[in-house]
Amino acid sequence: MRVWIACVVMVLALPAYCWDLDPHLEPLRPFLGKVWRGEFSDSTPEKPVVDVSQWQPALQGKAVRITHSLNQGQYEGETLMVWDAQAESIVFYYFTTAGFYTQGKAYSEDGVFYFHEKVAGSGDGIAEVKSEVRLVDGQMLQQAYYLKQGEWVKGHSAVYQAVH
Repeated sequence: MRVWIACVVMVLALPAYCWDLDPHLEPLRPFLGKVWRGEFSDSTPEKPVVDVSQWQPALQGKAVRITHSLNQGQYEGETLMVWDAQAESIVFYYFTTAGFYTQGKAYSEDGVFYFHEKVAGSGDGIAEVKSEVRLVDGQMLQQAYYLKQGEWVKGHSAVYQAVH
């Protein structure tokens, strides 16, 4: 009995990144197990916009979970990404403390990740978001575009450094 309990405790204590990752999620591996800190391009010393995000394998490698916090909890969000065999795509949901959520698809091409999501419950007129995320020289670069009032406009961008 003691041996069984010890084995269970050891398995549960394993860091999430020790689990095998679903092969369809494998392109995300370079982002995983890290805490990323980024400043938005419109951040100023008087009005800083700092995002801290953590990318981790979840659900025994069948999913990727991204949590993030702007300005130490002023705004927070959580994404859960999985492979959807029927859609033949990575699909995800993103939930926020602002009361809206998104549902979308993601794919990778030539080292760039593309995300396209539909927004539900947003009061600011944004109906969809497209974003690109890439790793360049150890930095994570992100650029978003918003479909707002029927037109695509450039949204936020940020440069992230791995801090853990």
